[in-house]
Amino acid sequence: MSIADLELLHLHKSFDNQEIVRNTSLTVNKGELCCLLGPSGCGKTTMLNIISGFLEPDEGSVLLGGQDITRVPPQQRNIGMVFQDYALFPHLPVYDNVAYGLKRRGWSKSRIHSSVGKILEMVQMSGYEKRSIHELSGGEQQRVALARALIIEPSLLLLDEPLSNLDARLRTDMRSEIRRIQQALSITTVYVTHDQEEAMSIADRIAVMNYGAIEQMGTSREIYEHPSTRFVADFIGKVNFIPGSIKDGKLQMLGMEFPLPSGEWPEDASVTCAIRPERIAVDNQISSHIHAIVQDITYLGAVVRYRVNIDNNTEAVQLIMDVPSSLASFLPGDEVPVTLPTGNLILFPDNQSD
Repeated sequence: MSIADLELLHLHKSFDNQEIVRNTSLTVNKGELCCLLGPSGCGKTTMLNIISGFLEPDEGSVLLGGQDITRVPPQQRNIGMVFQDYALFPHLPVYDNVAYGLKRRGWSKSRIHSSVGKILEMVQMSGYEKRSIHELSGGEQQRVALARALIIEPSLLLLDEPLSNLDARLRTDMRSEIRRIQQALSITTVYVTHDQEEAMSIADRIAVMNYGAIEQMGTSREIYEHPSTRFVADFIGKVNFIPGSIKDGKLQMLGMEFPLPSGEWPEDASVTCAIRPERIAVDNQISSHIHAIVQDITYLGAVVRYRVNIDNNTEAVQLIMDVPSSLASFLPGDEVPVTLPTGNLILFPDNQSD
């Protein structure tokens, strides 16, 4: 049974009469890594600052380990935090940066020395104790910042866009390192990012935020394969949207009739149908295939992405579809027999905004 470690209850926060966080609740289980994912301005960093104590909510509560810490000062919350710019002390060597929190707590020199050695070994920075911060690469600075946050043995770890200043290859390596360390310590963690791939690769669960509220909470697979809103479908990965309607208990789309994928829909309802590029099939053996014309091609390594046009004499629709590179032989101008498997379709009410 999962045990709630961090609970956010009905949080509200406004700046200049603009709601940044809107009646938002969230539970993070003990030892879980939860990502707050969303576009810039969605409220995810404000949420993190409320958890850390740098901001107080206008309404709502923050509970950590069952204790209400909403009005507890940041320095008394026993929370470790890694900032986007790392916030290391440039005038101090690595050792003193990492040891800073323990010195503030009055630990003995021998105890500090032992703890610094252990945490630097964990983040693979042993031997760097005397290095100046300006001598370190971005990835090394990130490891030092992580060590400094973890050495105080926090009840909760917060990370605010910790990889945004690193190049693509290093980001991939460092997110694996963060996950390894987080799992080794079984520390409850909240990780803020706008990068969908980063969130999906590192999180136990993801809270997708939009306009100050959580639109969906779930595992990477759940939010990708079963998005609860059009915004989530569009924000997580690539997706095609196709207008349709419900007639006689069937889905009418692209001038064709499809079985309803799931759920109950009122007659004559206007809907938007979503399908992922890799879920579109190419098969001329199926009688219900749709004729599409290839417009352009993008080679992405494992797959080739095709942009195709469909004109069924009632409306023109453009789709993107991903085909394994080993099977991709179409050229611009070619006609492609496209099928939309019913089990791969997701329906949203037409009045649901992005």
